[in-house]
Amino acid sequence: MVNYDAQGLILAIAQDARTGQVLMVAHMNAESLQRTLDSGQAWFWSRSRQELWHKGATSGSYLNVKSITADCDSDVLLLQVEPAGPACHTGAVSCFFEPVQGDATATFSAPASPDAMAELFATIEARKTQQPEGSYVAGLLQAGPQRVAKKVAEEGGEVAIAAVSETDDRVVSEVADLWFHSLILLASRNLTPGQVWAELESRRR
Repeated sequence: MVNYDAQGLILAIAQDARTGQVLMVAHMNAESLQRTLDSGQAWFWSRSRQELWHKGATSGSYLNVKSITADCDSDVLLLQVEPAGPACHTGAVSCFFEPVQGDATATFSAPASPDAMAELFATIEARKTQQPEGSYVAGLLQAGPQRVAKKVAEEGGEVAIAAVSETDDRVVSEVADLWFHSLILLASRNLTPGQVWAELESRRR
């Protein structure tokens, strides 16, 4: 049983089924919910345009729905999804990246600060799926985990060399290369940064 509000709408939260990251919040009506259930992709109701909205129809960033559950009052839906690209219209992986600080009664304007690593991983995943011609990432992924692992080892060595004999800027650059190729390695093994964060969190306790 779904409890729609007076406008026939219900709040829907989209959450990445693999990482647990909340991606976006939108509204559904009965028709968009039914289309979501029938198609396996998220459909919403746009209050500003007053029309159905197939998420990703324009951008290609579809939300492939794995499950839908309602809260205890049945007036909020949680969609567990596998995103095909960035969920936010800004290009960020998630719509939630604006820090809220200071006076809670004041209107604030904070600079956008999306999770750069999450966005980078989303791009890598897109290259893995789309395999555009000439893409360095796509070519490396096509070569398989063994080739990617060799590249990670090379980058790790360059980090070590830079750490003892080069400038701070060079160390930062080499660490960035190592992290970048480590993300490609995760993608090649069908793993995610979220799993790494979870492991690090378990070590903090």
